[in-house]
Amino acid sequence: MMNHAVVIAGGGPTGLMLAGELALVGVDVAIVERRETQELAGLRAGGLHARTIEVLDQRGIADRFILHGQVLRRAPFAGITVDISDLATRHSYFLALWQTHIERILADWIGELGVPVYRGREVTGFAQHDTDVDVQLSDGRSLRSQYLVGCDGGRSLIRNRAGIEFPGWDPSTSYLIAEVETAQEPEWGIRRGEKGINAVAKLEDGKRARVILNERQVRQGEEPTLSDVREGFIALYGTDYGLRSATYISRFTDTARQAACYRDRRVLLAGDAAHVHSPAGGQGLNIGVQDAVNLGWKLANVVHGISPETLLDTYHTERHPVGARLLRNTMALGTIERSDDRIGALREMISELMQTDGLRKQYFAMMSGLDVHYDFGQGHPLLGRRMPELDLITEQRPLRVFKLLHDGRPVLLNFGEPGGIDVAQWGSRVKLIDAKYEGIWELPALGVVSAPTSVLIRPDGYVAWVGDLTRQGLAAALTTWFGPAAEA
Repeated sequence: MMNHAVVIAGGGPTGLMLAGELALVGVDVAIVERRETQELAGLRAGGLHARTIEVLDQRGIADRFILHGQVLRRAPFAGITVDISDLATRHSYFLALWQTHIERILADWIGELGVPVYRGREVTGFAQHDTDVDVQLSDGRSLRSQYLVGCDGGRSLIRNRAGIEFPGWDPSTSYLIAEVETAQEPEWGIRRGEKGINAVAKLEDGKRARVILNERQVRQGEEPTLSDVREGFIALYGTDYGLRSATYISRFTDTARQAACYRDRRVLLAGDAAHVHSPAGGQGLNIGVQDAVNLGWKLANVVHGISPETLLDTYHTERHPVGARLLRNTMALGTIERSDDRIGALREMISELMQTDGLRKQYFAMMSGLDVHYDFGQGHPLLGRRMPELDLITEQRPLRVFKLLHDGRPVLLNFGEPGGIDVAQWGSRVKLIDAKYEGIWELPALGVVSAPTSVLIRPDGYVAWVGDLTRQGLAAALTTWFGPAAEA
């Protein structure tokens, strides 16, 4: 039986990101993935939102994705496109990049970090004990780990076997999504239907099309066929355009469900295993990656014995509200894309409101995850929000804030008198940097805020403490997130 500190079920974007986060800080982590290679059937998700690019930048790998993607500074909303180039982030754009490329880049990264991947196998069961988890694989072998994380999708075996409830809403509609070749050129673009949108887009090779067809009756479970695509075309467009073949066919619905709890003792959930929804707004992959970045450093601290297991409870406390809002948003976006006259009037009214800067910025900050606010109590507006990317001046050289997070360790920035803060009792756990910053502090959706004298930044980029001249609460924050002080 092979032993690992953490076993991750599922090697999609969420599982890959979590593995990278853990390996970066020296945790023995392994992935179990049913695919023999990282190759992905179909294109799946279509890109990365601003906050996801930021968290990749925090690890020094954002440029790998930007190199292969297309920067879009306008984003769609209810049939119009809206400017997002002035959001308060260095990455004020959507990066169009198919999931197959996203996964390949993440897989290369974890390969560099030495993460083993058990391919061609699935987790078929597990047994939790006081100090570990026995994990059974489909090839008859077993693994033993301190923790098991289910990143195994919406039909998660890990969630089901853990007995975690998955409440939510049944589907009101279903869609076919396919990559097809036709004899005739189809009608390109978007066409609204009674229960949602239909779309036909040309793929990069210029020969095939990616189609989304809203089905007249809700269908789920059964595998769709080329005949289903043909029937969908004829029902919606009056012709199948001489449909010849399909390289990929799948079906999705607007089911919206969320795990009641993201943790059961030594088993945790992330990504689609924790929340499923329609793909409206392109948020699923992004929220999964952000789940992983929230969980990774916490799980590492517990594995290394730095923090107590109770730190893992904050993963659910912080991310469950984000997932709940995700479900709400996707249900709302799916609804306003329908062709009903009254919904059309609502769509036009909201589109008009979106022309105002305040609402526009607030909406896209919400959709991208830039506005996420964890409840750490009252205090400075920075508290519980993502740290802005700033160009700092230090004694040694200019530094970007995100570069300080490349190694996945927390950072305490002191903007006051150099040497005025002492965190020696936390040793190498926290990097203390004396710095200066002369610019304005601006947060997405909130605007300009007052400059702090010091900030404690968690490895996921969120501000855990904001200081004034008294340093009140610093020791408590350090202990909460990074374990008790070492004895003198």
